[in-house]
Amino acid sequence: MGLAYKAVKPPPPRTPTITAPRIRLRDGRHLAYKEYGVQKELAKNKIVFLHGFACSRHETNIADILRPGVLEELGAYIVSFDRPGYGESDPDPNRTPKSLAFDVEELADKLQLGPKFYAIGYSMEVRLFGASSSTSLTDLLSNTDDTSD
Repeated sequence: MGLAYKAVKPPPPRTPTITAPRIRLRDGRHLAYKEYGVQKELAKNKIVFLHGFACSRHETNIADILRPGVLEELGAYIVSFDRPGYGESDPDPNRTPKSLAFDVEELADKLQLGPKFYAIGYSMEVRLFGASSSTSLTDLLSNTDDTSD
């Protein structure tokens, strides 16, 4: 019996190693993020990229498909972040349809992106974000053709 217990007993939870820069939200959670393109202080266009299901801040499709130097030519700054519960971001135990929009606003405020930035997303989660974002998110572009998740 003891050998069977040892065989089915799950291992203790692992504490993830934090390697990314993170911001602390008002509710105490953290969001991990990654920056691409020009320095945000020099940027003409500031973009917050929202990843899809089973992805992370490292999979910024828009930055990955462009030829080298395009972000610099366009003066574009992109910040991608691990959505709550993904990668090195803390989960949101009180998640609602609007909570992702509030997290994006707070990320933009903490990173001092200014009053105008673009939110571009990939996959299903972004449709929910687009439907619930507040009016202070000035422009929202989403990939509405992807039905992979």
